[in-house]
Amino acid sequence: MNAADLAAKLADQNSLSKDQAKSLVDGLVKEILEAVSSGEEVSLPGFGKFKVKESAAREGRHPSTGEVLKIAASRKLSFTPAKAVKDRLKTA
Repeated sequence: MNAADLAAKLADQNSLSKDQAKSLVDGLVKEILEAVSSGEEVSLPGFGKFKVKESAAREGRHPSTGEVLKIAASRKLSFTPAKAVKDRLKTA
């Protein structure tokens, strides 16, 4: 499923036009991105939590040559599913 498919389903379920539903989906994604970019955790009850995890700089090795490489620090988006999601996936 992609954003257009999701918007189409939301439009059908909520008596909205596809354009209105697409705007809502795009707005939701934008707000989640802005919140996590500023360090906030976004919690959607019954679905899960989005948050940014910091990864420290470290050394790694090139798998072919064994050469030592420096891996820069980075920020990664993580998602932790809610218990309801985990339970639903177990029974699916």
